Amino acid sequence: MKILRIFIVKEFIQFFRDPKMFRVVLIAPVIQLIFLGYAANRDILNAETAVLNLDRSASSREYLRSVEESGYFSVKHYPGSYEELKELIDDGTVFVGIVIPDDFESNINNRRTADIQLILDGSDGNKASIAAGYIQNITAAFSKNLSLDYLQSSGLKVNLVSTIQPEARVWYNPNLSTRNFFLPSIVGLILIIITINMTSLAIVKEREIGTLEQLIVTPIKPYQMILGKLIPFSIIGFVAVILVLSVMRFWFGIEIKGSIPFLFLCTFVFMLSTLGLGLFVSTVSRTQQQAMITSAFLVMMPMIFLSGFSFPIENMPQIIQYITYIIPLKYFIIIIRGIVIKGLGFENLWKELTILFFMGVVILTVSSMRFSKRLE
Repeated sequence: MKILRIFIVKEFIQFFRDPKMFRVVLIAPVIQLIFLGYAANRDILNAETAVLNLDRSASSREYLRSVEESGYFSVKHYPGSYEELKELIDDGTVFVGIVIPDDFESNINNRRTADIQLILDGSDGNKASIAAGYIQNITAAFSKNLSLDYLQSSGLKVNLVSTIQPEARVWYNPNLSTRNFFLPSIVGLILIIITINMTSLAIVKEREIGTLEQLIVTPIKPYQMILGKLIPFSIIGFVAVILVLSVMRFWFGIEIKGSIPFLFLCTFVFMLSTLGLGLFVSTVSRTQQQAMITSAFLVMMPMIFLSGFSFPIENMPQIIQYITYIIPLKYFIIIIRGIVIKGLGFENLWKELTILFFMGVVILTVSSMRFSKRLE
């Protein structure tokens, strides 16, 4: 234990001697979280909108007022022709184009269907579908109010038939904020950056400068060297997690609804996989540049793309969905979102935690055996 303790102290001294490494590991994650917290937002507010109003009637102005008052669209452009509207959308000035035909009010007064053309920039399909849904809801509400006003003004006595009206109740994320969905997952991204990238770089750096060979000839045993390398980065990883969770709570106001001790337990289980992967990368890399490229392109990027962080796994091809079963980050994201957003505990997440634990044990064991063999 004394040798292991000395080795761990040596690793921390070496870490704090490099101010750049200190800033990258402990300060950069906080800055990244703040930037991503504002950038990772798929909600549509004040979307730039152009209106080609060929009718210029009171009814058309009333409809456009309902569009602007929704808060989702900002109408600042009024082109005089289709060509001008097309140019505004082509050059990216506006995202939404609304065309009101010249017979809009006359169709309403004559109790005929009044058409409205909606033109969307479909280069961002997700944003376009959300905007189309907003317009459809606004138009449906406007049409309903027109029907009610007509019935009241005509004095007709109408026997209302029974209808079904859904009343939505949103659990866990009442405001439907995408920020609340994305930010907890940043913890997993920070951990894979620190524990995979930094672990592999630290070990390869020892080999490059020749100190690894010096350690091999000392009485230290392979398992002590492995633990001495992994424990410091585990502690640094936990410190980074605490900083990220603190910023998430006190800067963005996202409360952790579940158990914090259980969250740290799951974090430790997840780090078994990431530390093992970092150890494995160090055994297949001879230089720090090789370690960085290997960890970034062969480990971290596939984990991010296939974990469900940005893209829903359900939308992926079936064969790709099978591949996601071996991605540790997938299970950790499910766990941390469940704890932070839903307040779930072990009774709800035991399956993901068990899979994550066995994956971590296997990855860490195989990597340690390979690392020990390289030392011998």
